[in-house]
Amino acid sequence: MSQSRLSTALDDGLLVLPEGKIAIMRPSATYDVAGLARDQVQIVQGFYPDYTAWENAGYPVSQDVPKVSVAIVVVPRAKALARAMVAQACEMADLVVVDGQKTDGVDSIFKECRKRLGALPSITKGHGRIFWFAATDAFADWVAPPPEKGEHGYFTTAGVFSDGTIDVGSALLAAALPAKLPARMADLGAGWGYLAGPVLERAGVQSLDMIEAEALSVACAKMNVTDPRATLHWADATQFHPDAAYDGIVMNPPFHTGRASDPSLGRAFIQSAARMLAPHGKLWMVANRHLPYETTLSECFRNVDMIGGNGAFKIFHANRPLR
Repeated sequence: MSQSRLSTALDDGLLVLPEGKIAIMRPSATYDVAGLARDQVQIVQGFYPDYTAWENAGYPVSQDVPKVSVAIVVVPRAKALARAMVAQACEMADLVVVDGQKTDGVDSIFKECRKRLGALPSITKGHGRIFWFAATDAFADWVAPPPEKGEHGYFTTAGVFSDGTIDVGSALLAAALPAKLPARMADLGAGWGYLAGPVLERAGVQSLDMIEAEALSVACAKMNVTDPRATLHWADATQFHPDAAYDGIVMNPPFHTGRASDPSLGRAFIQSAARMLAPHGKLWMVANRHLPYETTLSECFRNVDMIGGNGAFKIFHANRPLR
């Protein structure tokens, strides 16, 4: 297997790490740490599936960056979050390493860093780039503010899905919900909590479990949803096991891994919804129109109907999950 950028930089002697702890910020579960001493590594991750994968592999994992000698920023898709991570790394470490894919915007971050700091050592490999520099206060203006209430009336922050606007698909789904919903409800992939409001406004709802894998979104949802009937769960919706089966589920499932469209994520959400629902249970779901979910829905539910949508989205209602 080809060496990673980090291993190449270390093995070629281009990157020499100082003694001490190494924080790796938001690495995927498959990020290559082979070149690092295991007892020096601290994983920093807020995405639940990756958090548990590193934990199960025996690494210490936290959501917060501790004081360390080295901070490795694994560039996420969201540019504002990437900038905030660089600023945080500068505050908490002596040496900052930035590693990422071109499709996730690493070259843009590199150009901005180079503009402020001058020439920087860098390696391009595997459709990505790694570069490094001594910690500096030059990126103090990149520090992410705490969650802020936007013009839409909700608290969001850098790195959450649809942080500046209400997602069009979610709004369409909310409008398509019936006036009365089942008593025990769940929202799979609840994000920062937009759908909770319309669900809890419907007659008949006694409880709502909001299941969300991204800790940044959970933090915002806690501020947006204060109804005592709602319970937030930081968890992977595809692996979650409720205490009791749900009567109804709403969801706007994710369909990206990095920048690549990955319909298998939505299929996994559908399968999980069917597993979590009682025999009489009902599902309301919105999806991008180009995504091929009809087969999976028909495999998982006895009755499936398209009940709305527009040129970009389609809304499904399904009931009676198949076991």
